[in-house]
Amino acid sequence: MGRIISIDYGTKRVGLAVTDPLKIIATGLDVVHPMNLIEFLKNYNSQENIELFVVGHAKTVRNQDSDSMKHIIPFVKKLKKEFPDKEVIMIDERFTSVIAQQAMIDGGMKKKNRQKKENVDIISATLILQSYLKQKEF
Repeated sequence: MGRIISIDYGTKRVGLAVTDPLKIIATGLDVVHPMNLIEFLKNYNSQENIELFVVGHAKTVRNQDSDSMKHIIPFVKKLKKEFPDKEVIMIDERFTSVIAQQAMIDGGMKKKNRQKKENVDIISATLILQSYLKQKEF
């Protein structure tokens, strides 16, 4: 059994989250630079088998692709090329950053830590993965 990795892709930082081996819980994994992402994923896959990738699909409030998709689509193509035996699924990521910010406030995180964009990226990736896991329950 492998793990599921979710990817909140950005041009400056990429937030990653992963499931436990039973695919029940989503946990923040790391934040990496986009240039180091494929290498990071290859190393991770050599230690923990990745079953599939869940990538955030950036959409506008009108349910159309956002401008970020011009960076995400080429990344997804590269991901499929580098991991041809792994499934890649895209999940709507609208409002994950806003929800992540609110989760940090509700969780009592200090303002200094809430301002670290890396924290938002990891929580957003976790929210994307939780959304996927919830969809799979049905």
